[in-house]
Amino acid sequence: MLLGSGELGKEVVIALQRLGQYVIAVDNYAHAPAMQVAHASEVISMLDAEALKTVVEKHCPDIIVPEVEAIRTECFYDFEAQGIQVVPSARAANFTMNRKLIRDLASKELGLRTAEYYYATTLEEFRTAVAKLGFPCVAKPLMSSSGKGQSVVRSEADVEKAWNYAMEAKRGDIAEVIVEEFIQFDTEITLLTLTQQNGETLFCAPIGHVQERGDYQESWQPCTIAPELLKEAQEMAAKVTKALTGSGIWGVEFFLGEKGVYFSELSPRPHDTGMVTLAGTQNLNEFELHARALLGLPVPQIELLKSGVSAVILATEANDRFPEFSGVEAVLEKVRTDIRLFGKPVTRPYRRMGVVLVYDNLDTDMNALRDKARTLAVGVEVH
Repeated sequence: MLLGSGELGKEVVIALQRLGQYVIAVDNYAHAPAMQVAHASEVISMLDAEALKTVVEKHCPDIIVPEVEAIRTECFYDFEAQGIQVVPSARAANFTMNRKLIRDLASKELGLRTAEYYYATTLEEFRTAVAKLGFPCVAKPLMSSSGKGQSVVRSEADVEKAWNYAMEAKRGDIAEVIVEEFIQFDTEITLLTLTQQNGETLFCAPIGHVQERGDYQESWQPCTIAPELLKEAQEMAAKVTKALTGSGIWGVEFFLGEKGVYFSELSPRPHDTGMVTLAGTQNLNEFELHARALLGLPVPQIELLKSGVSAVILATEANDRFPEFSGVEAVLEKVRTDIRLFGKPVTRPYRRMGVVLVYDNLDTDMNALRDKARTLAVGVEVH
């Protein structure tokens, strides 16, 4: 049972079905992308504990795969007690869907390098935290998805606006904000980390990415970083995923700054920046890796095969019907390109509706590849 049925969940369903699995897709709206390829679907509020328990009792899944943050994750402990496997684990889902739990685990318990941070439950506490850190600093809701609610507080004029934005965009009923030191970083990477039931922890080649409005706009693999920094990131990723327990793919995010590697965030599931692996950059894309790991199937090796870039296709306006696209042919006319249109039933400004994928040999000029992907993605219009 997939809890959350967006574009990442859709690829997970496809990967699981190729391994002979029966999948029920659940989300809070009908015709979500993963529902379009699943065997069965349910529409519920996953923040409603009783509705969540009812749908689990109805379908009796062997495995529950959370794909979004806004779920009553405390129910997962009960599901595990009933003998249902939660991916990667109930502990992992509870910790990583709340920035407070995961940040305190990483910083206070595991001793990983992080940005300095404070929490705030009121506007006044928020002002105090900002004053301690100084400008600029970063504000994020404790629970949100795809960077929603995140902003950089650059001056006193931004303070109340940043607080209100975080409150408006929060997921669930946790009305609390984390305020972080602004790290001057050279590179921001995702290190896809695979934990296995009966195998060693493996790492994908690092993925660089660019964000706007707290949401990823493009990602590329491999991202070139110094070997000693990559080793440090791998050690940190292995440490935090081991503490959280369970098997699956994890999207572990790091900043590479002047002091070294900073742990930023972690998702216990395929990561949006990892959609670049759909370009065939690896022998197994991140969704196939997740499917194998959660089923207890072996992954002996993750091999980097190509350079690749993903660039998002965004909607520009709200529309309550299935969208149409123009410019798709222009993408597919180019060599070594592909496209994924997610099938989301409605649009809104800046909603991610698809990605353009480009790829080439490992020795290719990555900047040229990124320019190609961005140009092609801008040419696809959503109507």
